[in-house]
Amino acid sequence: MLEALRTEIPGPRSRALGAALKARETRGVTYVADDFPVFWRSGEGATVEDVDGNRYLDLTAAFGVALTGHGNRAVAAAIAAQAGRLAHGMGDVHPSDVKVALLDRLAALVPLDDPRIFLCSSGAESVEFALKSARLATGKPGVLAFHGAYHGLAYGTLEIGGIAKFRDPWRDQLRGFGRFAPFPRGGDDATEALGAVARALDAAPDTGAIVAEPIQGRAGVIVPPDGFLTGLRALCDERGLVLVLDEIYTGFGRTGTLFACQRENVRPDVLCVGKALGGGFPISAAILTRAVADAWEPSRGEALHTSTYLGNPMGCAAALANLDEIERLGLTALAREAETAWAERLARFAAVGGIVGVRGRGMLWGIEFRDGTTANACVLRALQKGVIVLQSGPGGETLTLAPPLVIDPTQTARALDLLEDAARAVCA
Repeated sequence: MLEALRTEIPGPRSRALGAALKARETRGVTYVADDFPVFWRSGEGATVEDVDGNRYLDLTAAFGVALTGHGNRAVAAAIAAQAGRLAHGMGDVHPSDVKVALLDRLAALVPLDDPRIFLCSSGAESVEFALKSARLATGKPGVLAFHGAYHGLAYGTLEIGGIAKFRDPWRDQLRGFGRFAPFPRGGDDATEALGAVARALDAAPDTGAIVAEPIQGRAGVIVPPDGFLTGLRALCDERGLVLVLDEIYTGFGRTGTLFACQRENVRPDVLCVGKALGGGFPISAAILTRAVADAWEPSRGEALHTSTYLGNPMGCAAALANLDEIERLGLTALAREAETAWAERLARFAAVGGIVGVRGRGMLWGIEFRDGTTANACVLRALQKGVIVLQSGPGGETLTLAPPLVIDPTQTARALDLLEDAARAVCA
């Protein structure tokens, strides 16, 4: 299926819902204007339909979640079947059998030594658990993160968030355990970047962990130079630090390997995953090596870190079905094979005046415009043409392309043609 527009965009029903939402939702959450947003009603594969019956090509996978496609039938059936048996359990008191099945499945997939796993509901929760685990394992409170980093918006994750607009309103409530180093881009020298990391560590001897995204997502799809992740692993080994890799966005095949760190065969001490794991059901995980996990004391009946929905049976069932779909459809290999074609097609964008550059890996790409205003104009014009894209970057200057991996070549070609038309129009 391709895009099919039947009304003005947004249509009358979307406009009415926008007014209703604006009257009831707290400020600072959903942006509502005359030309944005559209309200979704359903989705299938790489398309979504709004409440007015307009169909769009989705180049976001809904924040990267719908990796196996919107409305994936196997995932939906697994959730429904589990809901009919047991919708909720007592995750850290009387767990469900499906929780154990998911733990075993994840342990067999991840590039960690003898892994131990904490299940949770959101990416930020998984990073919070990683921070606590690193503190227990090293005895040191400090954490080195990177400018441009995005790890969620809870207080612990804000502490290591490298985008100022998310931190600044609450800076006086942050504890100050986070320090930052520059995150290099693909054309930068990895050795120089690692030297800056080493100097930051020398200046903060209480640092116990390095937290990094293998590819920075919210910062605008920033791909570091080859050897950077390998160098971070070496620095952590030399200094007895815990290496935490946040693969909440990049995990489960999007970048052409099951996890982005596997391009350099890097094995972290903690791996944070989420988004695509549940195929649309909120579930995430912090996955630890046995050495780090053993810093936690065994439970004596009262968990030191838990949540009501830990190991929710429906979430576990959804994740198991989604992992089956990733394997059945060969999506990791598909993303790897598509990388060259995407790079070649997107090179045409780089020739457009007003576009600074294009970068990416697998089926995760960023198109950087001269400024956030121009990028936003492209988002709006693309929406009018039936294509959904997201802004990213500290100033919103980048469009992130992260479609469902099940998008077919015809849909890809059509979406990128329409997006290129929009980009040329706003940059003219």
